[in-house]
Amino acid sequence: MRRIVRCLVALLAVIAMLPAQAQDIVRIDHAEAVRSDWSTQAPPEDGWVPVALRDLWETRWPDHDGVVWYRVRWQQADTSNPVGLLLDYTCLAAAVSLNGQPIDRDASLVEPLSRKWHVPRYYTVPPALLREGQNELLVRVSGLAAYQPAFGTVSVGDPVALRGQYERERFARRDMQIFDAAVGLVLAAMIGIFWLLRPQDTLYGWYALSAIFGRLYDWNFIAGSPWPFRTTDGWQAFIAAVFVASAATHTIFLLRFSERRWPRFERVLLALAGVVAVLALLLPQWMGPLRNLYVTPTILFLYVVSGVFVVFALRSGRRDYQVLAACISVPLLVSLHDLGVYMGWYGGVSYLGSFTSPVMLLGMGFVLAYRFAQTMKRVEGFNAELQREVQAATTTLADTLNQQHALALAHSRAGERLQLVRDLHDGFGSTLVGAITRLQQAPDDTLKADVVDLLKDMRDDLRLVIDTTAQEQADLATLIAPLRHRASRLLEAADIDAHWQVDGLEGLQLGPGRSLDLLRLLQEALTNVFKHSRAARVDIQLQRAGSRLTLRVRDDGIGLVGAALAPAQGRAGGAGLASMRHRAQRLGGELRIGDASDGKGTTLELDLPLAA
Repeated sequence: MRRIVRCLVALLAVIAMLPAQAQDIVRIDHAEAVRSDWSTQAPPEDGWVPVALRDLWETRWPDHDGVVWYRVRWQQADTSNPVGLLLDYTCLAAAVSLNGQPIDRDASLVEPLSRKWHVPRYYTVPPALLREGQNELLVRVSGLAAYQPAFGTVSVGDPVALRGQYERERFARRDMQIFDAAVGLVLAAMIGIFWLLRPQDTLYGWYALSAIFGRLYDWNFIAGSPWPFRTTDGWQAFIAAVFVASAATHTIFLLRFSERRWPRFERVLLALAGVVAVLALLLPQWMGPLRNLYVTPTILFLYVVSGVFVVFALRSGRRDYQVLAACISVPLLVSLHDLGVYMGWYGGVSYLGSFTSPVMLLGMGFVLAYRFAQTMKRVEGFNAELQREVQAATTTLADTLNQQHALALAHSRAGERLQLVRDLHDGFGSTLVGAITRLQQAPDDTLKADVVDLLKDMRDDLRLVIDTTAQEQADLATLIAPLRHRASRLLEAADIDAHWQVDGLEGLQLGPGRSLDLLRLLQEALTNVFKHSRAARVDIQLQRAGSRLTLRVRDDGIGLVGAALAPAQGRAGGAGLASMRHRAQRLGGELRIGDASDGKGTTLELDLPLAA
């Protein structure tokens, strides 16, 4: 792959640099030259010296900023047909005349100078301008000694052949630069968007920034004037600063691409680039002419950085590193030719770096595709692992849910058993206690009747459980009537006068469970009055007030303290009290039990919301 790319680059270079070989073309590589100042409108009469073309006048007149006139002469035998005229290189701006007749002139021959150095000049000379015998071409070149002012060779001959050669030179020296800038901007935009979508991948941001600086530098090969700068020095200082910034950001990109972070080194690079940019704006008259003092070390630094990265990539064994190294190597090798042109080491005038832009585009495209594929592989592996983990977690969760379900069933069964025990205690237990007390106090002749009453009480208590459980829509007034009747009979047997006050219970439905809990709590409270209070009167209030229900049971007996001191009544705070508190909790209400405020008897109060 590398050999193919190198061969293509070499072939393009040959095509771009070698003139087309055709008959009737004369290439003139000698002339006469004389210097003058900016204001001279005609060449001096004296001082002409012979020069070889391409002529770099800085070697002859090192500090000359201004105008150099070039006089080129040739013999023309046939003046009946048009003749092609090709000027290979004029730096920076020029005015051209043939046999005393002007045929071309740049827009500005003084500062700010026009910039037409990057393209050749072609003219089709009509027969009217030609002379039989000697013809004279006079070229006025405006330039500055610091920026390689020069005049290239002149070719005269077949218009068709020279026009083809001009098109090839223009393509290599200008059109390809435009193409390179367009490709670079597209690549910078694509990578920049990728960075905006993934800001954590900073290497793409640095590449986009370096590509933007690189495209600004490419504008040097396209711009026809130094605008927006007022002088050529300002333009050259700006272009040199852009090149330094491009080198700094490109180096940081290579570091990030290699997964290396050298913060201090990166800050030094950015600081140097910033200093050069500031000086270029503030002191263009110095930074422009002296650009080689910092551009040349920057070029050498780029060669070192690129070489180190290539070696690192070859040793790493990673495919994306090696592909990018190959893509960098091609421009690196071609840049040796461009460096020779820039430094004037040989007579070339074409910069070939623009031919390598598609290589970099393919390289970065491969790097993005490769990293995307690697990311997708990691995502697929993560998804597979996640699926396994989810399946394992699902299995574990199912086992846990099954265990919890089994525990819930066991807890439910235990709760039902406990509830049954409480119901038996609060219902049948209370009934049996009352019945036993009555039988113990009854004379023998009433035993039969008392046993019958006992069985009826047990039947009624069982009916209470059945009714509150089976009837989904029974209101509280209906359910409390049997309990009220039975409790009143029980209390009367103990000579306790019961006073009931029931308000607002018609149509009130608490549901089977809550209704049974409320009735059992009331039944246990009255049983405690019957067993422990030694009271003569008990007041029962059950009232509905808005969204709340209030139960109040107050007797005039010995109170809680007296019941606790009585040896025979030590059970007053036992299972019955705990059962009442549990039922109050299930009802969502607040249960308060204490001695009456006047010190006579006990008060039980329950306040609960009607909603469950």
